[in-house]
Amino acid sequence: MSATSAILDFATAEHTLPDQVRADALRLLGDTLAGGAAGARSAEARKLKQTIDAFGAGPNARLLSGERAPAPSAAFFNGFAIHCLEWDAVHEGAVVHALSVVTAAVMAQVDEVGGGDPESILAALAVGVDIASGLGLSATGPMAFFRPATAGVAGAAMAVARLAGLPSGKYADAMGLAYSFASGTMQAHVEASIALPLQIANAARSAITAVQLVKAGMEGPHEVLEGPFGYSKLIEPIDLSRYTGNLGSVWRISEVAIKPFPSGRASHGALGELDQLYRDGLRLDDVAKIELFAPPLIQRLVGRPHKPDMSAAYARLCLSILAPLMLRDGIIDPALFDGDALHASELSALAANVTVELDGNPDGNAMAPQRLVITTHDGDRAERVISDNLGSIAKPMSGAQAAAKYELCRKLAGPDADPRIFDDPLSYVANFP
Repeated sequence: MSATSAILDFATAEHTLPDQVRADALRLLGDTLAGGAAGARSAEARKLKQTIDAFGAGPNARLLSGERAPAPSAAFFNGFAIHCLEWDAVHEGAVVHALSVVTAAVMAQVDEVGGGDPESILAALAVGVDIASGLGLSATGPMAFFRPATAGVAGAAMAVARLAGLPSGKYADAMGLAYSFASGTMQAHVEASIALPLQIANAARSAITAVQLVKAGMEGPHEVLEGPFGYSKLIEPIDLSRYTGNLGSVWRISEVAIKPFPSGRASHGALGELDQLYRDGLRLDDVAKIELFAPPLIQRLVGRPHKPDMSAAYARLCLSILAPLMLRDGIIDPALFDGDALHASELSALAANVTVELDGNPDGNAMAPQRLVITTHDGDRAERVISDNLGSIAKPMSGAQAAAKYELCRKLAGPDADPRIFDDPLSYVANFP
């Protein structure tokens, strides 16, 4: 049996999630919707919604901002909202924000058909996240394409196919069309462009569209992972045996990390340590210099220099501004990323002295270990070795930290947000009001 066949068999199989996997899926669904509700009220999302409105309102699917749109447009907007604040969960080993694409697509599909069975929704979510993460885990080199979108669309299409009742023999067509629509490169990340969440959005919409086309009778190519012009040849080299060797026995959704801070995941090792140092009494005025020695992925993703005219999208991926913010406020508040708040003189002064240096690690996908060195104005040096990022399975957030994230998300989402997003997320997704 080919690896592609094994993945398709997994996608079509009946699954009863183990208790812990179900609990993890529910926890991550809540985290994803909370961050998405906050993102749906951002300045960037308001701009996007003007184009969604231009598509024409429809009764089918809900936006996390409260309005409705046709299912593909809803998937597009919600995928953007979930990722635009850089607050969405990530499988660190895969380097895939799998929940973002899959949740947006699943929610649109459920709304399209007027509601869904909660357990079927959780199973579809877990299957989709598994496949998207599995493609990332199969990668044998660093990203050239934006993996959350290219791997995410494949997982999302399989999740949507389950909820749409697609016959098992048609899943290969849905995977093939999803692959045909796959797009999104790392150039957007290099430039810290708002195109990053737009690539997530496009993947969620493409998953919905792929399944709708198959249901309408269209076919797609079948050997899209291992074929001569498939994923492994054109998008990035993959060894699917890394994933399929324990397919179905290890649920990848249980490996997904939650992001405590609304910033690139590669910043969280340093920010987690700075958060603790802030709690211990260290303040912005005390610090003269911050040096982070890290693997190439960390430098590549958040080692960009401070810029006086940086956009919100750039700032979320810039440790040089994130570190001073943490030491000044003890929090990374997305509300400060629009306007002039990021350009305060006390932030800029330290930002010029924050650096991310390569540590010699040859692994292009590694996020750890890292070494953080802080020098104060008095000449004292504090050094921290970072083995795990806060919010990972190895270093979970405390109950208080998780509650603080939810509280800030709820505040940013505003009083008109559906309370079920925060209080009963599965009911929110499953029930079409």
